[in-house]
Amino acid sequence: MDDERPDELDRLISTSEAVESLTQFFAGEEPLDDALGRVARTAAGAIPDADAVTITVLADPKARTAAHTEDRVLRLDLVQYSSGRGPCLEAAERRTPVRVVTEGEAQHWPEFVEAARAEGVLASLSVPLIVDPPDPQQDGELVGSLNIYSRNAAAFDPFDEELMRLYTVAASLAITSARRWQQSRETVVQLKQALISRTDIDQAKGALRAIHGCTADQAFARLVEESQRRNIKLHTLARELLDSFDDRADTEN
Repeated sequence: MDDERPDELDRLISTSEAVESLTQFFAGEEPLDDALGRVARTAAGAIPDADAVTITVLADPKARTAAHTEDRVLRLDLVQYSSGRGPCLEAAERRTPVRVVTEGEAQHWPEFVEAARAEGVLASLSVPLIVDPPDPQQDGELVGSLNIYSRNAAAFDPFDEELMRLYTVAASLAITSARRWQQSRETVVQLKQALISRTDIDQAKGALRAIHGCTADQAFARLVEESQRRNIKLHTLARELLDSFDDRADTEN
């Protein structure tokens, strides 16, 4: 491959187009995993000589690859996680871009270099990817790196580092939007489940009052006592009770 790099204006245009393409789903309803996948795919077109892109997320108990554009480079991420060292981890942990030509890093990151050479990867650029939590009042900062792999040893230079730092700013906004939407969706599901559970409990209390001629408080106390005795959640017991009544009614009919 020709080692001559495209001029800076062409590279700036490519990155600008990639950033523009991300804005189309800032306000969209897109799950987090889908957003990460889109960010990775868009990044592959944002910089010349990018043969594959992955996104590393630092998580307990260990880092993971949340998105990738090519299966073959997953091994490059995995050997970094297993060895605890490598450019993607350093970029995420130190929050600074890490540019690598694999030919000169055999002593620094031997596991990564061996895996990279096996896949024909001669250069990489990892840029920190920091995403604020959906709610500023909560914890939940997402910390990781955007990793670009190339089979051209001369693929990346300091100008590319700065371009990708700009790209990750836009990417962080897109991911935050997806996280906010996903959190809202999960909250709606939880509220819906809570309402269903409350309805089941109220109906079960009504059934016990009709059967035993007790008060609402007494019916609720019966449910609580039985849920504790059987070590099951109150709404689960209520649902079982209602189902048993339905089964009995079906048998009698």
